[in-house]
Amino acid sequence: MTNLICYCFNYSYDDIKTDFKKHGKSLILEKITNEKKSNGCDCANKNPSGK
Repeated sequence: MTNLICYCFNYSYDDIKTDFKKHGKSLILEKITNEKKSNGCDCANKNPSGK
């Protein structure tokens, strides 16, 4: 997968771009935001940059 943005859920830049074009907003971004709020995100461990 190229341009990986979300290491927790394996979403790439292209996934988010396609999602936005299809829905007029990014449902993927909403999912990521909701998961972060409920501590369902593990970016600190999965993202090589630690963010």
